[in-house]
Formats: sequence, C-alpha cells, structure tokens
Amino acid sequence: MRLDDLRPSDNMDDRRGQGGGFGPRLAFGGGGLGLVAVLAISLIFGVDPRMLLDGAGPVPMQRAERGTNSECTDQDCVFVSRVTGSAEDIWAPLMQQQGVRFTPAVTTTYDYVTPTGCGTGQSAAGPFYCPSDGHIYLDLTFFNELGQRFGAPGQFARAYVIAHEYGHHIQNLMGVMDRHGGRDQGADSNAVRIELQADCFAGIWATRADRQFNMLESGDVESGMQAASAVGDDTLQKQSQGYVVPDSFTHGSSAQRIRWFRRGLDGGDVAACDTFSASAL
Repeated sequence: MRLDDLRPSDNMDDRRGQGGGFGPRLAFGGGGLGLVAVLAISLIFGVDPRMLLDGAGPVPMQRAERGTNSECTDQDCVFVSRVTGSAEDIWAPLMQQQGVRFTPAVTTTYDYVTPTGCGTGQSAAGPFYCPSDGHIYLDLTFFNELGQRFGAPGQFARAYVIAHEYGHHIQNLMGVMDRHGGRDQGADSNAVRIELQADCFAGIWATRADRQFNMLESGDVESGMQAASAVGDDTLQKQSQGYVVPDSFTHGSSAQRIRWFRRGLDGGDVAACDTFSASAL
C-alpha cells in the first residue's frame, strides 16, 4: 500500500499516554458479555456504541471538535492519519454530490479506556464510531490482534478497518442511523444492513483513493477481502461456539461482507451501496 500521496489529516486526537478517563458506564448487555463475546465484538469492525449502552436511544451528532496531529509522529499513528486524510478527500466531494454537508470525523487514538460521547470507550470493544460526537475511536494495539490472532495482516487490512468506521460517519451524515438504527439483529436486520453498507462504503473509498492517489499495490485487495471474511458473524460464531445462529447476526456473514465490500470496490458509487433496498444481502 502506497502512502506517499495520502495527506495526513488535521482531524486527529491522539490521547495515548494520557491515562484512562471515565464517562458513563459502557454496559455489554445484561450482566456483561464473556471474554469471547467481547473479543468477537472487537473484531466486527464497527460496533454502534448505542447498541451497547443501557437504555440509550438514537442521539444527534454534535459538532466534532477539531483535532490535531501535532503529536502523531510514530509509524502507526501516522498511518491512521494518512488513511483518515484520504477518506476526507474522497468523501467530501461525494457528499456534496449527494447534497449532504460534509463535516469530517475526528479519529481518536487512545490506550485502554477513554471518555466518548457514547460512554466509556474500552479497548476490548475494538475500533468503533460514536455517532453522538462524530469520533472514530481506535486503540492502535488492535492492529497487532488483527494480524496475529485473526490472520489479516498488512496495511490494507488495517486501512479497511478505518475506512469501515469512516463509512459509519458517512451514514451518520446521511441520516442512515436515524432512519434505520436500533437494536434489532438477525440475518435480514437493519443492524446487518448498516454494517454491510459501511463495508460497501469502505470499498468506495478504496477504489476512488486508488484512482486519485495510486494507492493500491499487489495483494492489497486480497488483504482487505481476508479481513472482511475474518469478521463475518458466521465465522466468529463458529470460532467461539462451534455453530452458527443467523437470528443473532448483527454484522453479516463472511460472504456478505466480502460481497458488499467488493460491490463498493467495483463501482465506486454511493447508490450501489443501498443495502436497505436490497431484497437479498
């Protein structure tokens, strides 16, 4: 993956080394999920934190505070900043075409725990987007877990994670979360359709960023497909409990995640990512 022509984002908030802050309690279900389930959530790339908060309903996005990349000097953080910057460059004109005012997300890197507009962010929850404050939250140690534990190494697999989260921000700007958000689950649920659309949006970013910045190298697309496959509901359920329960799906099967990522990658068109009108996912 070529990063040379990807500009660093000005909307970075590097909180690493600041210690953990505590906001409202982040509740993992009634009584708390076990470690396996928490790890599964961390590898699904894009939990809507409203689904994990006790009694939390849809909330409007507040104006995101502009971040700074002045302290973002290490390799991993600079990588995140450049991918974020490319997402801004791709989505700003696309949102203008859609008649949607583009406000950039702020990508927040942190250690262990951090206060968010959706409660206390925890590393165990993995990368996530908070719609109430417009931030993407990422503990960079997740990248090691992605490659070592789940067999999705490489920079483009990491970029897919960031692009998927940025896809949630785009959904928030477009009003998708307000119209279709909730706590439903199941193979045909709105929760699955939200996640698959974010995968499709990640594909749009990838193909358009490659056209604009000559970003992709040999093997990058395959790396992204491997990451998408590794975090399908069916794959995670087989690993954690040995069988698959489609009625409990929240993010889509491995095949579905690959298919919608590929759909965005092949077309680069926002209209092609309308998972909510699709009769078959």
